[in-house]
Amino acid sequence: MTHRPLEEPVRPVRPHPDDIAAAAWHRPPEPDQVDPAVLSALLRRHGWQRRGGAAGRYGRWTPPGPGGSGTSLLVPESRAFPDSDDLLGEVLLALTRSGTPSAREVLVALAVPSDEIRWWRDVPTGPADSAPWTAEEQLRSAARQMLLAAALATRARAGYYGVRHRRAAAAQLESVLVGPAAGDGRLTAFVPVGTGRPLAVRLHQSLYAAREAIDYQRATGGMDAFDGAVEAGVSRELTEALIALVRGTEGARIAVEWAPAAGVPEDCGVGVEPVEFSPGDLPVLREAGARFLREEPSVPVRITGTVVRMRRSGPRGEGSVRLRVIAGAEIPHVRITLDEEDYRIAGHAHLVGLPIRVHGRLESRGGFRRLTGACGVVPVQVDDAERDRLMKSLQENLDFFEEACSGDDCD
Repeated sequence: MTHRPLEEPVRPVRPHPDDIAAAAWHRPPEPDQVDPAVLSALLRRHGWQRRGGAAGRYGRWTPPGPGGSGTSLLVPESRAFPDSDDLLGEVLLALTRSGTPSAREVLVALAVPSDEIRWWRDVPTGPADSAPWTAEEQLRSAARQMLLAAALATRARAGYYGVRHRRAAAAQLESVLVGPAAGDGRLTAFVPVGTGRPLAVRLHQSLYAAREAIDYQRATGGMDAFDGAVEAGVSRELTEALIALVRGTEGARIAVEWAPAAGVPEDCGVGVEPVEFSPGDLPVLREAGARFLREEPSVPVRITGTVVRMRRSGPRGEGSVRLRVIAGAEIPHVRITLDEEDYRIAGHAHLVGLPIRVHGRLESRGGFRRLTGACGVVPVQVDDAERDRLMKSLQENLDFFEEACSGDDCD
């Protein structure tokens, strides 16, 4: 165990992503930050009804549902009149005090201009419209899988990613906000335009490409359309997300609605219907996922990494090495089998605090976690600060390297 000296300043703690996201929308925007046209578009999107109002000055809006007749909002149509800020302030206060999910969703979209992604699952209900306990958990899990698949497709195009790009893709989801749970098979995610629009665009395009590829297969029996769909962002990860969303339901739908303040992205439709998937699509999705997994090729790479584990059965011969990847591939770790000489070089490089560079092919089997045909292992020079850090890591993990110093390897 190591102890920090008392006089050493405490390293600042990085705030949790959830705290960062929450701080952005817990406070409603100020009236002078709200565009009346954007507010009206959001109210309409979330089911509010316009029921008159002075033409050219303001509109009267009531919330969705049968209980909305007693509540109304006066929303100015523009800032051309001196009382517009007062009216907007009253609207924001009323939305903040409202208990309806649609009011809270409008506030989120106003606070953080976002593209909205919606999921619906038609789950068979029980007595009094009750739903299985796990239904909401399955919906959230499938939705996250789908967002992650779209984030992966913004990094590169592939039929199967495995562990490639996963850390960067997961980081993209940190700014995504989740709307209030409706409890009826619906879920909304708010993807901030400033950081997440490429994700929303890729998901929109990949969903339509997947739908078209499924329809083509069911009409012709051919899977060729899935090959072209990869360029639109369709992958094994997306097919698995769709399977998780649809399985156990009578059908599911996904819609992407663009932030009114930012407009519609290029090459994307406006006012399009949600993309629908049914249980009859599951066999095609499973076949497509297996095809992506089977046909994704291995990748020639030159990886630089630090040794974090070494193991072999005896004092001589080939051994297995695990690297923490620094450069050369978008993966966190990789396993390599090295011959006796390269294994010795890797062990010595780590013992003196140096990473190594190695050539090989990153195999798709197992999720791109293994390098085959490894050769040309050489130590890589680093600056003194990085070398000290690596040496400290070695001292804290000596038990991982007991095989590295066996037999003649410690000459």
